[in-house]
Amino acid sequence: MSNETKAKVGARLTLRNATLRDAKDILALVDRSYTDVGGYTLGMIQGQISTFPEGKIIAEYDGVIVGYCATFIIDETTGFAPHSWLEITGSGYGSRHDPDGDWLYGMDVCVDPAFRRLRIGQRLYDARRRLCEHLELKGIVFGGRLPGYAKRRKSFETPHAYLEAIQARKVHDQVASFQLRSGFEPMGIFDNYLSSDKQSLGFAAKMVWRNPNAAQEPQPKRLLRADSEAVRIATVQLQMRAVKSYEEFASNIEYFVDVTADYRADFVVFPELFTLQLLSMMDRKLNPEESIEALTAFTPQIIETFQKLAISYNINIIGGSHPTRVDGDIHNVAYVFLRDGSVHSQEKIHPTPNERYWWNIKGGDSIETIDTDCGPIGVMICYDSEFPEVARRLVDQGARLLFVPFCTDSRQGYLRVRYCSQARAIENQCFVVMSGNVGNLPGVENMDIQYAQSCILTPCDFPFARDGIAAEASENVETVTVADVNLADLNWARAQGSVRNLRDRRFDLYRIEWLNP
Repeated sequence: MSNETKAKVGARLTLRNATLRDAKDILALVDRSYTDVGGYTLGMIQGQISTFPEGKIIAEYDGVIVGYCATFIIDETTGFAPHSWLEITGSGYGSRHDPDGDWLYGMDVCVDPAFRRLRIGQRLYDARRRLCEHLELKGIVFGGRLPGYAKRRKSFETPHAYLEAIQARKVHDQVASFQLRSGFEPMGIFDNYLSSDKQSLGFAAKMVWRNPNAAQEPQPKRLLRADSEAVRIATVQLQMRAVKSYEEFASNIEYFVDVTADYRADFVVFPELFTLQLLSMMDRKLNPEESIEALTAFTPQIIETFQKLAISYNINIIGGSHPTRVDGDIHNVAYVFLRDGSVHSQEKIHPTPNERYWWNIKGGDSIETIDTDCGPIGVMICYDSEFPEVARRLVDQGARLLFVPFCTDSRQGYLRVRYCSQARAIENQCFVVMSGNVGNLPGVENMDIQYAQSCILTPCDFPFARDGIAAEASENVETVTVADVNLADLNWARAQGSVRNLRDRRFDLYRIEWLNP
């Protein structure tokens, strides 16, 4: 008896573009659909949607996501050259998307096994074809699975022979036969396309559909639309000062939130460990272990205060970082308070030797983007900015803004964070925002002096500031630095810039594989 669902009376099946809010449901769908090939991580789906949302289509049946289609634009040379699935898709993130390309690449189509009698796959293929026509691209190309090949290997020595038999209708393949009926033409075999696809023995058919309404000869490059995606960012360079009560601390912080909200900033960023000011109101000097225990007790109060500020002042707050006990261990956590009232957190992945020695701080195990009303963002706490893999993961997931709360006691320490943050902006073609503490806290162990020059960093190319600095504070004085950045400039730089670091990665030679995706 079939487990497939029959159409229900009154139920509606609709197609629409996927949004980041759909990512978890899409991940669940992929896990249901691919029990033998391997699926995605949540970050991969978020990256796919963020990079080219028009090319990510979902099918909803009675409010449930039952189908997903992922595509991106690629140039003809890259799309038709030999490649693996991991190479062409940027390790599954869809990061090879090229707005200047002339072909649509079919990354994936998956359908819930329980709904395969509703012709959802055909609807998604049709939607992809309409997208290709709307964008006036030459056509669609992808690597199509051959799931019947492993069982028929004895009869067909090569995948080419198997594909020819499918074309001649001597054998039926669940996937390839459907694609041929849908108007796709096989143009050879991709070797080692997807090693986890045991049913296809890793092979894939190079499937092509040519848009009959598009010119097949080379055309002048389409210029990217000069749309503005302006975001106003404020970074607070905060004076560490003694306070007599939590209320005094909260009042000092509210002052800066008020000021930056008056400037109509979308984001305001505070420094790493700025809550250590609270230790100055203790009745005695605490040793490092006692200090951390005392601080983590303030966590619920801090979250409540900042959540109210974000809503009241209509501003997204990157709340620096604050030591917090998580599952018995102390972690250095950045809390992000969005103006819709939601609260998110990002643990520091790499505690410094100093943090491990003095405060026994443990590193977190995951790094993820946070979806905001200005798009996905990422947070790298101080030392995390000195590890390129962290920023690259966040950018692959769709982040175009990276925030770096930091706490450094010397110029050398500051410059390590500054130079690495500038490198992250260049190699990922994104904006990086730094916020640090200044001054001193004589009565607080291990927080004697601070050095900072907070700034808003850009890639180094023509649309951006000459020195790759949108704005920066004066050294070691309390101040607020504000700048407008245009996220659309990043799209231009990635597609047509003097260098195109993200697109020019050699996925055929290297890739980053996270052990805890």
